[in-house]
Parts: sequence; structure tokens; C-alpha cells
Amino acid sequence: MAMIEFDQVSKRFGDGFVAVDDLSLRIEDGEFMIFVGPSGCGKTTALRMIAGLEEVSSGEIRIGGRSVGGLDPQDRDVAMVFQNYALYPHKSVRENVGFPLRMRSMGKAEIDARVAEVAKMLGIEALLDRKPRDLSGGQRQRVAMGRAIIRHPQVFLMDEPLSNLDAKLRIQMRVELVRLHRRLGVTTIYVTHDQTEAMTLGQRVTVLNKGRIQQVAPPHHLYMHPTNAFVAGFIGSPPMNFLRGRLTETGVDVGPVHVTLDQETLRRITPGPQAVLVGLRPEGLVPTAKVDEAIMGEVEVVEELGAERYLYLRPRGLDVVEQSDRPAELAGSICARLNEPIGVAAGGSVALRPRPELVRLFDPDTGTSRLSVPA
Repeated sequence: MAMIEFDQVSKRFGDGFVAVDDLSLRIEDGEFMIFVGPSGCGKTTALRMIAGLEEVSSGEIRIGGRSVGGLDPQDRDVAMVFQNYALYPHKSVRENVGFPLRMRSMGKAEIDARVAEVAKMLGIEALLDRKPRDLSGGQRQRVAMGRAIIRHPQVFLMDEPLSNLDAKLRIQMRVELVRLHRRLGVTTIYVTHDQTEAMTLGQRVTVLNKGRIQQVAPPHHLYMHPTNAFVAGFIGSPPMNFLRGRLTETGVDVGPVHVTLDQETLRRITPGPQAVLVGLRPEGLVPTAKVDEAIMGEVEVVEELGAERYLYLRPRGLDVVEQSDRPAELAGSICARLNEPIGVAAGGSVALRPRPELVRLFDPDTGTSRLSVPA
């Protein structure tokens, strides 16, 4: 186990593209850290620099207090689990899992004992004599993890290891990864573009965009107190709604709707212009009969998910800020997540009240949060 430190690390490719820009971050010994962000944000490049598969352009990476800049990948004592499993097709599961130990010229008896131990841990004892072609995607991923675990490395590096699995198996494997980390206690960095994985797996989450850190925090803190509009919009599914508004002495006006904020929230508003970007998560909108304090709109789509439902509506008199990942046919709409049926179908009208305690405020130009984090 080891602490990992990025000290002003940057990566510039030959064409001038900056994949990682001045990254400074400390990952504690035994921590499960998530790197999350959109495609091209630098998360995989950062992982590959730890492994020694990419050179650092500037700055320093330390593992266990030791600079690894001059070390070859095999000398860094890290194990990497890839998206595509990277198994040897002509070798059995037993041979794949034990391969790193054979490369160290370890004795057969010790290799067999370690393979049996890892196979039992991952529930793949019955698969040891099969070839990768005879395995399901989930079984192949377990074999790939077994090959990493058997080395007893200081650090696990995982690059979107579950992305090729179906939705049900991904959930199962997420649970198994958490249990595995709790048992082994090895410092782990897990790269994903899936914010659901980020929120359910990590002890802390690093959100990256365009090569730069946007925020580092535990999942719940990240969700409740995003440091900027990018984090607020990226974390959460469905994503946060953004509307243009103006601050008043008692709260914020969102078009014709006034949202009264409590005194504690008003005290947390940082100095700045009255114009703000108002963030409302889907669960921050609830049905109401009081139309004078409600967002009114026509329902465009209702998505029934059993225990909850997503209601997409086009609000009247509100300036909706578009999000790049929202389908074009839903442009100008906002989303509400409701726990109870409300008996409104597409084409009907609905009144929704913003929950003041879930209102988030951002600078419309910089995206920076206008709310200080509560003590």
C-alpha cells in the first residue's frame, strides 16, 4: 500500500494538445479514489502516467514518497486492470492469473497456492482450466482482476474495467469491487466516465475537465455542494436543471417565480452581481397546488421507472440554459424526479414548486458557485 502524489503534473503531446494540465493531488494510503469526467478530460492519461505508460511532460509523481519519474513500468509495483481485459487467449484461466508470478520466477507450488487463494476470493475456482473464449464478460473481468491481485501490488489502477458489461452485471461487479477493496485495503484509482460508478464506488471522487481538476470530494459532498456549474451538471442523473435568475433580498427570482431562501442560505451567498445561474436538481421540484409559487409548464415526456418517474416539461416564462448532453427534442425543457404518480400525461399541464434547500446558485459567466460550503 502507498500514498500517491501528483505535484503540478502536466502532459503535452507532440501536436501541442495538453491532456493533463498542472495536476496536483494527494491520494491517501489505502484510499479508493475515482477519476471521472467526459471523454478527453485527461483521466486515463493521468492513470497511464502513474503506471509509466505515458511520460510526464512536467511535474512529479510520487508513490509511497518515492519519485517514479525514472522508473520503468515493471519497477513501479502497480497493477493495472484494463477495459478490454487483456487476457492471453491461448492460456487457461489458471495460467493467466499466475502469469505475473511466473515472470518473477516464483516456484510452482507457491504459484499454485496463490492462484487458488485468489480464485477463491473472486469465486472463479471452477473456471481455472477454461480458456478466456469460454468465459462470459463478467468472468473475464474477474480473471483480469485476479491477475492484478495476485501480485500483491502497492497500487491498483483500473481503467473503465466494467464498461463492457451489461447493466445488471455492472451493478454486481461494483458491489464486489467495494468488498474487494475493503478486504485488501490497497490504494486504488478507478477511471470512469460513468458518474453512477463514481458516486457508488469511490471514497473520494476527482472530477476532471479539459485536463484540470474541477473538484475533489466524497460523493455526497460532491453532489450536494458542487464547486461549479460543470460539476453540478456532470454529477447526478438526470442532470441538474439550469435556469437564469436574479437575487433579491429574500431569495431568488426565476422568471415569474420567487423562491424564498432561509437566512442561513442567504448568508452563504458570496458577493457578486444579482444575475445568477440557478441550479435545480430533478428531485428539487415537487408538485404543488399553489400556482403563485410554482413553475408552470406543459409535460413533454413521462418516463415511468416503477418506484419513481422522470417528468420532462417545458416551463412557461423561464430562461432555461441548455445542456450539451440533453437530447435535441428536449431542448428548453427541465426534468423533475417524482416518487409518486401525479396523473399527468404528455401534453398536460403541471405546477412544480422548487425546494429552497436544494437550490444552488452559480456565476453565469464563470460557473463558480455563489454559495459557500456550510460549516
